[in-house]
Amino acid sequence: MEIQGEVTEGFEAVRDAFVRNFEVLGDRGAAVAVYRDGRKVVDLWGGTKDVDGADTGGSGGADTEGSGGAVTYGSAAPWTADTAQVVRSATKGVAAAVPLLLHQRGLLDLDEPVGAHWPEFKAGGKERVRVRDLLAHRAGVPALDRPLTPARAADGESGPRAVAAQTAFWQPGTDHGYHAQTYSWLLSELVLRVTGESVGRWLAREVTGPLGLDFWIGLADTAAGRVGRVGPVEPPASAGALRTRPRRNVSEAYADPHSLTRRAFGAIDPLPDENDPAYRAAELPASAGIGTARALAGFYAALLGDTEDGARLFTPETAALAASEVSSGPDRVLVVNTRFGPGHMLHGPASPLLSPASFGHPGRGGSLAFADAEAGIGFGYVTNSLAKSVTADPRAQALVRAVRASL
Repeated sequence: MEIQGEVTEGFEAVRDAFVRNFEVLGDRGAAVAVYRDGRKVVDLWGGTKDVDGADTGGSGGADTEGSGGAVTYGSAAPWTADTAQVVRSATKGVAAAVPLLLHQRGLLDLDEPVGAHWPEFKAGGKERVRVRDLLAHRAGVPALDRPLTPARAADGESGPRAVAAQTAFWQPGTDHGYHAQTYSWLLSELVLRVTGESVGRWLAREVTGPLGLDFWIGLADTAAGRVGRVGPVEPPASAGALRTRPRRNVSEAYADPHSLTRRAFGAIDPLPDENDPAYRAAELPASAGIGTARALAGFYAALLGDTEDGARLFTPETAALAASEVSSGPDRVLVVNTRFGPGHMLHGPASPLLSPASFGHPGRGGSLAFADAEAGIGFGYVTNSLAKSVTADPRAQALVRAVRASL
């Protein structure tokens, strides 16, 4: 495996772990980037752009059954310095910065009712849901009685209407459960009601555009050719004990079609094709963000003010708020113990980050991005090889341990 990029002296352990991810843990195409105190100290990539080596020209991949065409495969194009990928729920961490920035600017009070901005949301026992509850997975609507099709999930109207009408599954504010899919419509509608703009457009105008970060919630047409195909993979047998094995109780809950776990992840049914251009163009801030590892690491570095040009998105007070615990303990959806701040997942058993000062978000299947204020770290890892992990992928964790050792 030929690895491209560079590491600063002292961070060679990250390169070693990255190589091992390919050799032992089944990565096929991936990138990792790390900033420390505003300086890029790791920027590595390797493997193939597409997980399956499929030709992404023309129709975007293999022809569907009945289309009259044949499945075609081209040579496996290499992952390059600007290759981007779908990062699944790592999108949530980027999107969660938007309401925190609105709060920082005095445009959004985290302790006011969501209904103050979105009156229709007050139905179904949700009258007292605070903005803080919505951001920390305490709103009580992780699932829908009637799941949405991929087209309706992405149309910008059906999702917000559905969660507004949905009766809460528990008394909001009293407990937490991961809002895997519904977070898209909760967050996007709240931002729209406060700013008059979609979350993707606001993010592009206020954050990623000015900072030159290659990250999109709603992929731009001009960047479509840079995005590789993602897909599920099984770790090789040589991975041994490091293979991704979901906890038995999580697996059983997900296998039960009546469980809240299954219903939360199945709020969009059937699950969208993440390689479909229509899905990639959709503004779904819970799951459909697309970007590079460099952009994710740079984004979290900028939240802390740790950038080479001195840009700072969060004040120290907002950074501390992002890392403050709102939800902790048994998660009604993920079944394991989770910790959330007002928008970001926090360091804990379900998703070990760098330290208790870390805040960020994993993406189901592998991706991970976070900030750590004490160490001055912005971290980003993206992969096209989607494993069965939900919050603590072995490849991402190996890289985090290598960063910790380097520090």
